[in-house]
This record gives sequence, structure tokens and C-alpha cells, in this order.
Amino acid sequence: MTENEIRTLIQSWENLALMVRYVADFPEYLDLIISRALDDSQPENWRAAWMVDKIHEKHPDLVVPYLPVLTDFLLTTQNSGKKRHILKLISLHEIPDTKMALLLNYGYQIFTNAAEPVAVRVHAMQMLYNIAVKEPDFAGELIELIENEIEYHNSAGITSRGNKLLRKLYPIANRHSLTNQNLSTQCKK
Repeated sequence: MTENEIRTLIQSWENLALMVRYVADFPEYLDLIISRALDDSQPENWRAAWMVDKIHEKHPDLVVPYLPVLTDFLLTTQNSGKKRHILKLISLHEIPDTKMALLLNYGYQIFTNAAEPVAVRVHAMQMLYNIAVKEPDFAGELIELIENEIEYHNSAGITSRGNKLLRKLYPIANRHSLTNQNLSTQCKK
């Protein structure tokens, strides 16, 4: 299959499910689909990002090696569909320390931007939660951020995921706060 054939097949929704199954059997074509997903020159290329997401659902091992390049692309694309799918993929995996600060800043900007589609903001919130699990110092700030977004930029998706994540964040923030208090007390002795 050539790049032109893939470009043609991506044009039609009927072909996408077939292509997802095809790539599972012939993973060497994933490079071509990834290159389409990373190309913002044509609006329909977001369908390639959708395909990558669907391939990941069935065969995550095929997509994981591409996460670094997808992460770099995420920081530059303005395409909401691509943001949604790439943020979802990133939120399903541990964030490397080398990308943590970048993704923290990016996730913060996206999550607090009410102009972004709800699905994009929800995946950004999940990514921020994953960072807070790894960096408990951030848990308290994320709690305040989620509570603020639920109050001022409410939607069913933000409220639903936000409340689920808040229930998980409160113990993390409390544990971290107690640990810091104990260290402070021990230093004073």
C-alpha cells in the first residue's frame, strides 16, 4: 500500500475500520498512517489520528513506540480532533520525566481553556492527574484547578471525570501534606 492509497482510503469512513484491521496484520503500514496523522496540511488527516487511537485499543504495543513523536506533534497542532486522540493516548501511559514539565504546562493551558472542546479538556485533565500521581506536590494545585473548572466552565464531561479524579486526588494531597508536616516537625527537633 502506498502513501497515496492510504490518503485515498482515509477519505472514506467506510474504509477506516478495514484499515485498522489491516494495519494490525501489516504493522509496517503504521508508519504511513502516523505520517498522515502528523500532517496538518489536510483537514481529513485527523482521521489518521483516529485510526492510530483505534489501533492502540487493540494493539497498544504497535503504537507505544510512536508516543514521543506524537507528544512533540501535540504541542504544535491546532487540530482539535488530533489533540483529543493524542491526549487520550498519552493519558493511557506513564509520562516520561523528560516530557513532564512540557506536558504539565500544555495540559494546564488546554484544560483551563473553555474554548477547547470538552473531550480535549477531559483528556488534558486526565493527563494532569497522571502527573499529580507521579508528582504529589502538584495534587493540591490540581484539586483547586479541577474544582474551579467544574464551578466556572462546567460541562457534563468535565464534571463527571473531574469528580472521579477529585476522589482519587484528595487522599494523595492529604498524604503528601501529612508527609511534609512530619518532615517539618522532625527538622525542628
